[in-house]
Amino acid sequence: MDNASRTPAKFYSPLAIGAPEPYRALPVRLERMIHFVPPHNEKIRSKLGGMIKKVDVILGNLEDAIPATEKEQARAGFISMAQEHDYGQTGLWTRINCLNSPWALDDITEIVSKVGNKVDVIMLPKVEGPWDVHYLDQLLAQLEAAHKVERPILIHAILETAEGVKNVEAIAAASPRMHGMSLGPADLAASRGMKTTRVGGGHPDYAVLADPGADEKAPRTSFQQDLWHYTVGKMVDACMAYGIKPFYGPFGDFSDLAACESQFRNSFLQGCLGAWSLHPTQIEIAKRVFSPDPAEVKFALRILEAMPDGTGAVMLDGKMQDDATWKQAKVIVDLAKIVASKDPERAEAYGL
Repeated sequence: MDNASRTPAKFYSPLAIGAPEPYRALPVRLERMIHFVPPHNEKIRSKLGGMIKKVDVILGNLEDAIPATEKEQARAGFISMAQEHDYGQTGLWTRINCLNSPWALDDITEIVSKVGNKVDVIMLPKVEGPWDVHYLDQLLAQLEAAHKVERPILIHAILETAEGVKNVEAIAAASPRMHGMSLGPADLAASRGMKTTRVGGGHPDYAVLADPGADEKAPRTSFQQDLWHYTVGKMVDACMAYGIKPFYGPFGDFSDLAACESQFRNSFLQGCLGAWSLHPTQIEIAKRVFSPDPAEVKFALRILEAMPDGTGAVMLDGKMQDDATWKQAKVIVDLAKIVASKDPERAEAYGL
């Protein structure tokens, strides 16, 4: 908690008279993929009816990839898609323009005033410190009160600048509205001065070299490394310390599905709960990666059954299980139960 500005008692108080009470714990939602939709594109927007049931989150994108001349059209398109559909268990998010842009204020005020009761999360780009979250937090409370919004709209920060990474813990602690964070590798690469034009994933020049063999002239094997390992780990630690959710962001090469899956899987193993899907082919990858493997779920269930109170130690298949592995098993089973609640095929595979 950022106690430099708010005492614990005030941290969970509404920031405007008549605004809804902040959440004490985040709603339990399945968010394996955040599927980006360009709201100014009527053709894509017309297909939303069939898309909503296929994904966990629909996000109307107003920021990068929307031309400056179409920003207002995209905002109006998002408001229309919010009004026209019932999203059911699927989350409805929007990524607004960054706070130093000429569009951000109208994005926030128009969306909350017209569809505030339908929007679950506002994704805030280029968050550099808690001050960015505090500004949006206060403004949302005022608008929720003015327009009788019944539940708090959450804030999801994109970690995409060097300063943001430096301040990641303060960002995580900034507000009870904090839903989570996503890694934004392209803008972060530019902010850091990294020498890559790729959007996520590895790079062939970021590698370690095998030792030379007996034949010193023979080619040596090179092993490509994960450029984002450090930042994902730092983000996951900050998020989990403050009870919010970490996500991997975009993978830009739609032609390389294997590399996309590898990047998603690395982040899943490190603790991320989902990733962005920018193309329909990435939806199934995210479902596969961010849903626990059925064999792992079944083994995790065996651990929980063998140690009902989570104490002591047992041997299963020649491997020792104790209270630490019980906690690991519970993470997997709890996630499997959330997945099973929305995904009948995986529920059957899990035996839940």
